[in-house]
Amino acid sequence: MAAHVIVFGNEKGGAGKSTLAIHVACALLDAGKRVAILDLDLRQRSFARFFENRAAWAGANGVTLALPVAPDMGDGVALARADEATQLAAFEQGLAEARASADFICIDTPGGDTPVSRAAHVAADQIVTPMNDSFVDFDMLGQVDPVTLEVKRPSMYAETVWEARKRRAVAGGKPIDWIVLSNRLAVAAARNRQRLDERVAALARRVGFRVGPGLRDRVIYRELFPFGLTVADLSPEVRPVAVSLAHVAARQELRGLMQALDLGAETVPQEAA
Repeated sequence: MAAHVIVFGNEKGGAGKSTLAIHVACALLDAGKRVAILDLDLRQRSFARFFENRAAWAGANGVTLALPVAPDMGDGVALARADEATQLAAFEQGLAEARASADFICIDTPGGDTPVSRAAHVAADQIVTPMNDSFVDFDMLGQVDPVTLEVKRPSMYAETVWEARKRRAVAGGKPIDWIVLSNRLAVAAARNRQRLDERVAALARRVGFRVGPGLRDRVIYRELFPFGLTVADLSPEVRPVAVSLAHVAARQELRGLMQALDLGAETVPQEAA
């Protein structure tokens, strides 16, 4: 069976793409899936660095943790400075290697429009777009009337996905599943959330994406990054921080995320160990 390609994309930085990519990839790994990762944010490399931390922590603590395949695309800084053709060639080579060795390929993209990011979107079977609880984030997807707040037209990133879908259709590929996630929500409901949700639902009907839950703005999603761990990894043998009820709630959120992506809530244990 062909590898399922999941692209985490949004041309606005700070929406939580890398955090989602990390958690989805680890949930799939912990479920026994073969996962390959490609980090196209060539300068920041948070996605790739997380798994470098994971391998180092596991080795230092004598535990076994599932790790993804990470195709070698060369030095990230040098590649970031390279010309477009060189970047695209490195991506295509990495993607081909990933397809040959994995059930799932998770691709993290930069917060901007680049040729390599566009190529990744065309290759996607599924595009996952996190959006913070803000009309600033929504503006990358759709423009609203400043008086009525009605959706006027799709915006830049929606057009990027639309173009990827067209190119995919011309090439005879299967349709791309696009899901927009409400991410980094405050635990307390924000006053503008209802009207924002209404505009997201209206744009979803217009341009064709699904809407799902992301991850709330919890410290626990960040505190495990230096160890290369997520809440799904925690067990009696893997416990670099004290486990609390907040970790149980976070694990349930992760289950909801995997279910929304149709990747199986069973990939995440129900309770923190």
